[in-house]
Amino acid sequence: MAKPKFQLLCFILFLSIFLCLFHGESWELELDDESWLNEEDNEVIMVQSRHDSRNKCDFSTGKWVYDLSYPLYDSSCPYLSTAVTCQKNGRPDSDYEKWKWKPQGCSIPRFDALNFLGRMRRKRIMLVGDSIMRNQWESLVCLVQGVIPTGRKRVTYSGPSMAFHAMDFETSIEFSWAPLLVELKKGPQNKRILHLDLIEDNAKYWRGVDILVFDSAHWWTHSDQWSSWDYFMEGNGLFKSMNPMVAYEKGLTTWARWVDLNLDPRKTKVIFRSMSPRHNRENGWKCYNQKQPLAFLSHQHVPGQMLVLQGVLRRMRFPVYLQDITTMSALRRDGHPSVYGRVMDQAEKQHPRDFSSDCSHWCLPGVPDIWNELLNDLLKE
Repeated sequence: MAKPKFQLLCFILFLSIFLCLFHGESWELELDDESWLNEEDNEVIMVQSRHDSRNKCDFSTGKWVYDLSYPLYDSSCPYLSTAVTCQKNGRPDSDYEKWKWKPQGCSIPRFDALNFLGRMRRKRIMLVGDSIMRNQWESLVCLVQGVIPTGRKRVTYSGPSMAFHAMDFETSIEFSWAPLLVELKKGPQNKRILHLDLIEDNAKYWRGVDILVFDSAHWWTHSDQWSSWDYFMEGNGLFKSMNPMVAYEKGLTTWARWVDLNLDPRKTKVIFRSMSPRHNRENGWKCYNQKQPLAFLSHQHVPGQMLVLQGVLRRMRFPVYLQDITTMSALRRDGHPSVYGRVMDQAEKQHPRDFSSDCSHWCLPGVPDIWNELLNDLLKE
């Protein structure tokens, strides 16, 4: 008779433990368990968010919030290219200047020019890349120049580089033209050859810089009609064609090798800004007459260039920070110049579709100012 009682007690004890576990901590632990993430996924998250490890804030996810206190400067800034001064060029709306990015679960400090210059005292910061990186350089210069007396600032030029100097701070904010990072040279019969394993002709301008911000994506995916090269070259091999993403990975790997071998992370901070999205569908008219950000994307798409870039960064010894601006900027098809990249007279304004529409670059003031607010916060670490 004792045996059934013992079995009953065991059953009651087992049931009690089960109910306790089900309603207690074990259920909570199961929700928090992230062991299902594989190693590669963890690395991707690390690359994208390591810049904000203090509070685990991912600046790449959030929403655009209308803010009447923006913009932080106006289109009279003397350092802006004509092609991005959309207000001067006759764009009738200006709300595109008044949106700020609100990350999910945190906030971005408003750009403070004096604070930024104080932290950059006796430093060189250089933005390296294509015309969209120059777009960002002009934004950064305009964000700081207003607090500097007229006689205490100047711009100098050297080869493919230009530099804005804040003389009292001994600070320079520089731009260096290198849209492919690796070398593009003229060969026999004036053919353009993209050397996937050569970089020093460009990299010699990057030496001695305290903060380097890189960008390279758009030129790698230009169609054959707009391609900047006739041949690829790697070692002694000459190739008429190559998968664009394979070529991009080879070029980035050459850049990564140069950074690993030539820079000291104790002296130089390196940031790679992700690609700026284009809204060029419908022959460039996707951004024309757009006046508000999109509330959300109909489908999330990670560009091939981003995946290649993440893979290259993972293999580097040097700690490169990835500044992801792609998704947030994809919501801003209202921020491009479209037809307002030049001044149009009254007759031309009646037929705007007779002119090309720029849905790649950005009006200033505008979206790149927010990239620079993110960059400013990143540089506080």
